[in-house]
Amino acid sequence: MKRVIKSVAKFFGIFLGSVISFLALCCVVTLIWGAVQATRGTVTESLPKVPDDFVPEIRLIVFTDTHNENENVADAIDTAYALFDNDSVYAGVDAFFGLGDFSSIGTEPDYKAYADTLKEHVREETVCINVAGNHEFKADNYKELFEQYFPHSLDTVTEINGFTCIAFSGERSLTEWTYTPKSLKWLSDEIHKAENTSGNKPVFVFQHPHPFGTVYGSTVWCTPQLNPVFAGHNKVINFSGHSHFPFNDPRSINQSTYTSVGVGAMARFELDKNYIVGQHPERYEDAAQFCVVEADSNGAVHIRGYDLLSDTYFCDYYIENVNNPDTFAYTYKNMKAHDKTPVFEETKAEVTSTENGDYRISFTEAKVPEGYIVHSYEVTVTDENSNEVYSNEFIATYYIVDEDDTQGFTVAKDILEAGKNYTLTVTAESAYHKKSEPVKINFTVPE
Repeated sequence: MKRVIKSVAKFFGIFLGSVISFLALCCVVTLIWGAVQATRGTVTESLPKVPDDFVPEIRLIVFTDTHNENENVADAIDTAYALFDNDSVYAGVDAFFGLGDFSSIGTEPDYKAYADTLKEHVREETVCINVAGNHEFKADNYKELFEQYFPHSLDTVTEINGFTCIAFSGERSLTEWTYTPKSLKWLSDEIHKAENTSGNKPVFVFQHPHPFGTVYGSTVWCTPQLNPVFAGHNKVINFSGHSHFPFNDPRSINQSTYTSVGVGAMARFELDKNYIVGQHPERYEDAAQFCVVEADSNGAVHIRGYDLLSDTYFCDYYIENVNNPDTFAYTYKNMKAHDKTPVFEETKAEVTSTENGDYRISFTEAKVPEGYIVHSYEVTVTDENSNEVYSNEFIATYYIVDEDDTQGFTVAKDILEAGKNYTLTVTAESAYHKKSEPVKINFTVPE
């Protein structure tokens, strides 16, 4: 019996050590890749703005990671039609693209519910293309189910208004996380064909996981198999999901020798803290984002994020010319250069009691330039004798699009005393790790 217990303990020790080592490796890789990204590209005087004379020739709606939240899918489709049916510059929606993980474990009821939602809401004249994600790959019969419920192949090329749209599900290899060489060759061949026939138009590619080291979340929730396929194809605009990392974050667009866009999620956000992924902060389940893509035949592309819960746009990117990588403005280096240190314009704090008697401390959020975010806050609470009674770092709720200009955290009721005075020290950190000067705010706990 002792030998069994010792063997089990050894197994769990090795397993735990492997997990810790993997997380440590991810941190190291992230830091190294960040350093590499920081050296690429040039710093521009300003970020591109959409010119008044931009007229799209195609409009695509892209969403990902719906995970059976089919009400959000229906809402996204209906909202897109309502937004653009009567658009004065370019009316209508040409296509919807779903980037996978529409299911939980790839079972037939999930396929049916999702496919029924599409049939009920997507108009007959609108193209609708889907790819399989890793959750669909969990089922061994994913090929048969896909063919049964969707009117196109797992990998398909669709010409829309003269623009090539490549949807790549790939073929599951040894695991749900890897592709077969054969399927990757198909993708590479189709990109080469599209570039040779597209003129100055961009080539759109849609698949589930991020290419490694591109957009926010792509150092873990990614596949490095895609990197050599896309490298050097500057006309490629690649759209991906999988990470559930918010589209609000400016790191969700990245340009190197091609353009990558991480389009957020329609069900549950995930974020990182100090490079550790798997963080699910307050209201992380309030996720319903999609991407609006417009382009013209001269190589210009307009990309916006739309939040269904607030019915507002929350980001706006304009690529001047996919044919000239020297004009790429959304490199990590350039985006970081235009980021600014967060500034506290007001220093107010409010303390309220929660239902169970704990204390909720709210303070006025720090400000950053439009298009940028405060990613996290470091907070410390000290008593009248300058003794630290509480400290924490928490992710800012920037992924929630609303008019609330405060941030908050909860302190257990046994830490603070009613009627006593305390000092809150707050430091804000941006997406590109620029930290504000700490501010001190005095507050009194209500009796």
